[in-house]
Amino acid sequence: MSDNIYTEVPSLDLADFTSGDPEKKAAFVQALGAAYTNIGFVAIKNHGLSDELTDRLYSTIKHFFDLDEAVKSKYEIPGLAGQRGYIGKGKEHAKGRTTGDLKEFYHVGQNVTDGDAIKAQYPDNVWPDELPELETIGIEAYSKLESAGTTMLQAIALYLGIDEHYFDQKVHNGNSILRPIHYFPIENPDEVPADAVRAAEHGDINLITLLMGASADGLQVLRNDGEWIPITALPDQVVVNVGDMLARLTNNKLKSTIHRVVNPPRELMGTSRYSIPFFMHPRSEMDLTCLSKCVDESNPKLYTDITAGDFLNQRLAEIGLKK
Repeated sequence: MSDNIYTEVPSLDLADFTSGDPEKKAAFVQALGAAYTNIGFVAIKNHGLSDELTDRLYSTIKHFFDLDEAVKSKYEIPGLAGQRGYIGKGKEHAKGRTTGDLKEFYHVGQNVTDGDAIKAQYPDNVWPDELPELETIGIEAYSKLESAGTTMLQAIALYLGIDEHYFDQKVHNGNSILRPIHYFPIENPDEVPADAVRAAEHGDINLITLLMGASADGLQVLRNDGEWIPITALPDQVVVNVGDMLARLTNNKLKSTIHRVVNPPRELMGTSRYSIPFFMHPRSEMDLTCLSKCVDESNPKLYTDITAGDFLNQRLAEIGLKK
């Protein structure tokens, strides 16, 4: 593990990996590995997501969250465990907590178009009648982030010493989720539970998360030495972090770092914050058994064997989305 103490998230250029230059590619892989064995987060530029698409998606989801509660609730579908559509305020909480986070969000899932039988496992996406453009913009952003995520997983595979394309088929038509989030204004801070926060400290469930910026400060990462450091979304960059599935697969060689979204100062509690993470999941049948390359006498196996689908269901129950 890298013992460096990071004061900020390292910034890398994905074009170095895809450039065709072996030296640049190798340097990218090593820098990524150094960050992921330590702080678990990097910021990536040249990820393929245009500013114009990002702006359009943020604008559209702001319009959605501005709709009346009765309108939004039409798109909260019972029995889906929050897999698609709208999830209302305070419904989700961090693992180990019962107080709901101060947020509402919308889930866009996989759009299978190639005849893959896995389509039968996924519910249809839910699109609001009031904002028909969300479907076009949401599917395009999903596709761009899925492509960038697949490239990142190729670099991760090389760092782990396994085949560069190890993850390709495992994430093809995977159970990934695009999640526009609205951390809503708190007009009277005294009326919310004392321990309520925008997003309590947690690790992400999935393989990797790609974060399309955020509209305000508040995201923090827990460093190895116990200090919380702020993550500021840089222009033109996507923040990419290790999730629990990847940590599990690598026997904690790669770090799924605890992070949180803190409340703003009291005088700013009446303001909104928006964020759009893409949670990259594999197909449900992916085996998350620790890779043999990541287990030895010094690093004994830490986890029992489980599939991605079973792990996801276990965690959805722990965070309150699945009963």
